[in-house]
Amino acid sequence: MTSYGDRLKSTSINGVKLYNVSSAPNVPTWLNPKKQRALRKNPHYMQRVELIQELKFETATTRIKATPDGEYLIASGIYPPQVKVYELNQLALKFERHLDSEIVDFEILDDDFSKLAFLCADRSINLHAKYGKHHTLRIPRMGRDMTYDSWSCDLLCAASSPDLYRINLEQGRFLSPLSTQSPALNVVSRSNLHGLVACGGEDGAVEFFDMRMKSSAARINAVTHGGDAAAEVTAIEFDDSEGLQVAVGSSAGKVFIYDLRTSTPIRVKDHMYESPILNIKWQRTLNTQQPKLITTDKHIVRIWDPNTGEGMTSIEPTQGGINDICVFRGSGLMLLALDSSLIPSYFIPELGPAPKWCSPLENLTEELEESAQTTIYDNYKFLAMEDLEKLQLTHLIGTDLLKASMHGYFINYHLYKKALAVIEPFAFDDYLERRKQEKLEEQRTQRITKKRRLPKVNRDLAARLHGDESEEENKTAEDGEATKKVLKKKKPILTDEHFIDGRFGSMFQNPVLTYSFQLFLFDLFIALFHIVSNLFLGISFWFSGLPN
Repeated sequence: MTSYGDRLKSTSINGVKLYNVSSAPNVPTWLNPKKQRALRKNPHYMQRVELIQELKFETATTRIKATPDGEYLIASGIYPPQVKVYELNQLALKFERHLDSEIVDFEILDDDFSKLAFLCADRSINLHAKYGKHHTLRIPRMGRDMTYDSWSCDLLCAASSPDLYRINLEQGRFLSPLSTQSPALNVVSRSNLHGLVACGGEDGAVEFFDMRMKSSAARINAVTHGGDAAAEVTAIEFDDSEGLQVAVGSSAGKVFIYDLRTSTPIRVKDHMYESPILNIKWQRTLNTQQPKLITTDKHIVRIWDPNTGEGMTSIEPTQGGINDICVFRGSGLMLLALDSSLIPSYFIPELGPAPKWCSPLENLTEELEESAQTTIYDNYKFLAMEDLEKLQLTHLIGTDLLKASMHGYFINYHLYKKALAVIEPFAFDDYLERRKQEKLEEQRTQRITKKRRLPKVNRDLAARLHGDESEEENKTAEDGEATKKVLKKKKPILTDEHFIDGRFGSMFQNPVLTYSFQLFLFDLFIALFHIVSNLFLGISFWFSGLPN
């Protein structure tokens, strides 16, 4: 193992060392076998360090989780839709299975991989056992998130509906759903300590349920305290060590920490990317006296102290966007599911030790030679000279508020947000209008439209008449209900039946009756009329000049 010490890439973020365990180049499976054999001469490829063999997918990884007993790793990806189970003690792939539809989320129902539930994009839930697929059922609406209540054997599913669906796996049937006040649910989470269930909706509210009651126990507007009125709840996670705190992530890229006894957040953390929070993990290890909060969005993973809000370190992968994160309990090792085939592994010794199944990893990091490391500044934003001129902050050059670096400057993110708010006071109004237009366009694309074939004769006239009708439909979609009723009563100006109608069909079938040809005949008639009239006028003048 001593020969691998200098092959791990490390960076220092806020003084905390971060090791990229799987930093080797990724080789596609469709590569020519001759080129694959040629990689044996590539020293960078031959000296690679792979934490787990074949830890990758063809296109991307969607979800990744570790079993509660810590013996297996389960990951889902595309394309094709498939799930892979890895045995960590052997550091190798155990088996893989293919599904008919893309996996939105999956839940581990037992301590190991023997019982799994997959929520798919075709509104189906596939229940799997050790031998394979056991049963398939469908839910009324498109599922978005799923969790399992081990006390009552209920599988809870959040979907694009105000109802939280319940499937009792012991009885094998649907139970009456839990009704919420939100228009649709994005995420559902359950506390393993006291069994409280929390649902996050599109309206930015979090509703709590006690499974012994049919009605909700509490409801709070969780994300409105961050100043984002149109934000949605995208992630929820309970602190199972004490059971009194819950972390809520919003679509605006902010994390709120609530005490269950209060309705206002005790801490607000901004990810600074304005990207929805995808995952939240509470991590307690032997190396840290206080728990750390690991929050993830599409661009970055931030590890910070929930009591003070100070950032410990961050991970910003370059291979693709982040879809999910797997953090091994009590350790400093984590895996990222990205929009790329490779699943990278990161190890932070200051966060916690390595798991038992990869304990030699600590020896590798200790033997890493001290070399030039990349230093990354947290809670700072890099601005070029053009950006400073737009924000009107050029007068700060030379002060302690700007740190010169390369071709630009580092500025504190909070100061940057204040300057941006001053220079763009109507940015929020523009955001609301843009969201409104996006929803209108989305509704228009979902309409069932009838394709119309225009005739070859008088095509411009037919298109103009059809265009008047489409304009009326657009106005109907944008105006209020009163305008809708008025415009719906108007009949179409021209339909496909008029093209073959006996009264108007010749206008669009006979080439002689084209609009341009009719204009030509009309102009010819007018010219002949002027010639004949001038001729008769000249003859009359000639006859009037003759003597009687």
